Amino acid sequence: MSLPVKDQLRYWGIATAVFALVLWFLGDVLLPFVLGGAIAYCLDPIADRLERWGLSRIAATALITVATLLLFVAMALVLIPTLINQTTGLIETLPKAVSGFQAFVSERFPSISDDNSTIRQTLASIGEAIRNQGPELVKTVLGSALSVINIVVLLVIVPVVAVYLLLDWDRMIARIDALLPRDHAPVIRRLAGDIDATLASFVRGMGTVCLILGTYYAIALMLVGLNFGLVVGLVAGLVTFIPYLGALTGGALAIGLALFQFWGDWVPIGLVAGIFALGQVVEGNVLTPQLVGNSVGLHPVWLLLALAVFGALFGFVGMLVAVPVAAAIGVLARFAVNQYLDSRLYKGTEDRDAS
Repeated sequence: MSLPVKDQLRYWGIATAVFALVLWFLGDVLLPFVLGGAIAYCLDPIADRLERWGLSRIAATALITVATLLLFVAMALVLIPTLINQTTGLIETLPKAVSGFQAFVSERFPSISDDNSTIRQTLASIGEAIRNQGPELVKTVLGSALSVINIVVLLVIVPVVAVYLLLDWDRMIARIDALLPRDHAPVIRRLAGDIDATLASFVRGMGTVCLILGTYYAIALMLVGLNFGLVVGLVAGLVTFIPYLGALTGGALAIGLALFQFWGDWVPIGLVAGIFALGQVVEGNVLTPQLVGNSVGLHPVWLLLALAVFGALFGFVGMLVAVPVAAAIGVLARFAVNQYLDSRLYKGTEDRDAS
């Protein structure tokens, strides 16, 4: 005989509370394992495909590991040094760009460039803040990153965790399935399948979209001749998973830098604006529908709320788990709504009257 609903809710509530407390107290410790699990989850379909082609799980995992290692080495030798140099140069250039914009406003609109003007004071404070706090901000970000994601974690723990989880992924899923409560196993499997489909569509699909757009923006901006085009393009591509933020952030930064660099030469400025306009058209009409699909069920506002709440509560680890938790809550909410619509609580006496 199954447990009463009240007891089941109590047990599942305790499990949820324990999960939240673990994230709260052990967030930094769990970070490499969360990252490793995320990598293994994203690479599992590739391993499954290689298995269908005749490779064993060990051989598939070894092949993926070698290919990923070679890609990382190539990026470390070619891309990362350039990215660091451009990021440093961008931080140093931003105060000059703000000062140049302030001079332009003073020349073209002298009425608002008065010393007591609110706009002038705002621009001056922005330039001063960037000049004073920019280098310190970079040092702080790098210092906090290195304290949480140190070299050992990046080069040893995360890859090792990812490799072991990828190797044992199917066995782990089978073991978890064997531990499901028998009365609810079919429903849990169906919900887990829906959650996996949502995550697969969003995480893997949107990750591919971010990679394609980041590469396109970076290459296109560098071909136009925009200074810091690599870092601006990669930033725009990286935050594309947050709806509209990638285009707005990258586009505003790129066009602002283009105005500062090419002022008077409107062709490259127009090309920079056109690059982001074309990127948005391709993303909205080709990439996202093809790679992500329309049935993901993660509304942009819901995604932003999940990122903000989990980031505030659990830090960087919370932001990593925000998307899967948001997907799970979305699937469970839709299931609960369907159950409610099929219940007597919603239908009332309608069925009895019809009969």
